[in-house]
Amino acid sequence: MKRKVMAIALSCAMTVALLAGCGSTAGTDAAAPADAAAPADDAAAADTAAADTAAPADDAAATDTAAPAEGGDKGTINLWAFTDEVPGMVDKYVEAHPDFPYTINSTIIATTEGAYQPALDAALQAGGAEQPDIYCAEAAFILKYSKGDMQDYAMPYKDLGIDIDAETKNSNIAPYTMDIGSNTNGDIDALGYQTTGGVFIYRRSIAKDVFGTDDPAEISKIIGGGTGSWDKFWEAADTLAKKGNAIVSGDGDIWHAVENSSDKGWLDDSGALQIDPKREEFLDISKKLTDNGWSNVTQDWQDAWFADMKGEGAKPVFGFFGPAWLINYTLAPNCGGEKVGEGTYGDWAICDSPIGFFWGGTWLLANKNMDADKVSAVKDIIQWITLDSTEDGLQYKWANGTLNGEGGTKDSVASGVVMDKSDGSLDFLGGQNMFDYFVPANTYANGKNLTQYDESINQIWRDQVRAYAAGEKTRDDAIKDFKQTVSDQLGIDAP
Repeated sequence: MKRKVMAIALSCAMTVALLAGCGSTAGTDAAAPADAAAPADDAAAADTAAADTAAPADDAAATDTAAPAEGGDKGTINLWAFTDEVPGMVDKYVEAHPDFPYTINSTIIATTEGAYQPALDAALQAGGAEQPDIYCAEAAFILKYSKGDMQDYAMPYKDLGIDIDAETKNSNIAPYTMDIGSNTNGDIDALGYQTTGGVFIYRRSIAKDVFGTDDPAEISKIIGGGTGSWDKFWEAADTLAKKGNAIVSGDGDIWHAVENSSDKGWLDDSGALQIDPKREEFLDISKKLTDNGWSNVTQDWQDAWFADMKGEGAKPVFGFFGPAWLINYTLAPNCGGEKVGEGTYGDWAICDSPIGFFWGGTWLLANKNMDADKVSAVKDIIQWITLDSTEDGLQYKWANGTLNGEGGTKDSVASGVVMDKSDGSLDFLGGQNMFDYFVPANTYANGKNLTQYDESINQIWRDQVRAYAAGEKTRDDAIKDFKQTVSDQLGIDAP
C-alpha cells in the first residue's frame, strides 16, 4: 500500500504527551485524546483522538510508506482519511484477500487546523486519476458530504451494487448511523464501522460509598437511566455532593448528551438559526452544575478534566458520559494505571444514560465519479468494513479486539448482530460486558438533529454558556451574543 501522510505532527505530539501519563486498556492500541492544542470543537477533537490511535500508526516523518499491495496490477484505488485508522483496516482487507487486484494509495490529512476538508473538497472537485475513490468523514462534518454542499460527489451504496435495505437489516445496523449517512433523497451514501451511542461511565467505589451498591442496574435507576429526564440525575448529584463528590467533571460531560438528544438541529427548514429548547436548557444545566458545586468546573480535553479521571481533581468525580471510545482512548490512558489496582483502573462500570445520545464516529463514502472499473472493488472494501457481520468481517474483529491479533482494544461497532455474539468484557470495567449497555444505547441515539455547521456553532454556543455559568453575563445576553456571533462568523441569522 502506498501511503502519503500529511499534517499529523500535532497528533503525534499529543500522543507522546498523553502516553507519558498512563497506559492503554488492552495492550496493543495506545490512546491520544486531544489536548489544549486540539481543534476548538471538542466533538471533532474527540473523534479524531479516538481514531488517531486505534490502528497501527504510520511514521509521521514519512511522505510515502509501505510497498504496493500484492496483486495490485489492475490500477490504483485512492483512499482519503484524516487518521490512519481506515487505511489500516484496508491494509488488513488486502492482506486477507491476496487476489485483490488494486494498489491502495492512502492520503492522510489530520483535521487539526482545519486542513482535511478543504483538501478533500479540492481533490473531489478536481477529479481525474488522483481523485479520492473512497473517503472518510467524521461526525463533526459528515453531513456536508452525505446530505450537504458536497453530497453530489457521493455514490449511494445501492449504486455500488449493495442490497442496502437487506444488509442493514440483517446486520442490525444502528439506525442513527443510517440517518446521518443518508442523502436528501433518503438513499444511504455513507456508513460507519463503529457506533458511538453514549452511556454513563461511573466509579464503582464512589457508587458503593454513596449509594451502597455499584450494580449497573441499580445505579441506572438511581440516575434515571433511560427515563428521558434529568430529574433523578440531579437528585443523585445532590446526594453525591453531600458526601463531597461531584457528579461530573464539567459541563462538557453533559453537553454531548444534550446536543445529540435535541429534537431540532441548529438550523430550521429555511436555513435560519434556531435554538432547540433542550439545547437552550444547557444554559441552566451548566449554571446549576457550577452554582451547586456538582462539578469541578473543568473544560473537556484540558488537564483538570484528565486529572479527574485518575481521581486527582478538586473533588472526586462520579462519572462521565460517553461512548466506548471514551473508555478505551481517553479514560483508560488517563486513569493513573494499566491494571486493576493501579489508579482508577478497574474501578469503573457503565449504565444507561438518562438521555439517549451519540458522540463522534467515522463514515465511509464512495466517489460517484470514480472509474467504472473500480466500483466492484470499492464495493467489496466498503461492504467488508461497514456491513459484513460475519466473523471474517472487520466489525467482528473490531468488536473483539482481534484485527491486529489477540489482545487488542474492543470497541462498539455498527452491527448489533456482531455485538450480540461478541465478548465485550473489559478489565477496566471490572469485568463488565460493555455491549450489554452499548447495544441499546445505539438504538436510542438520534441522528436527525445534525447540520453541516455544527462544528462551528457548537463552539460559539459553548463559549457563551460558559460565560453565563461563570456569572460573566446574563442569560439573555449570552443568547443574544450567540446569535450575533453566528451571524458575524457564518452569515446565518436567527428569524
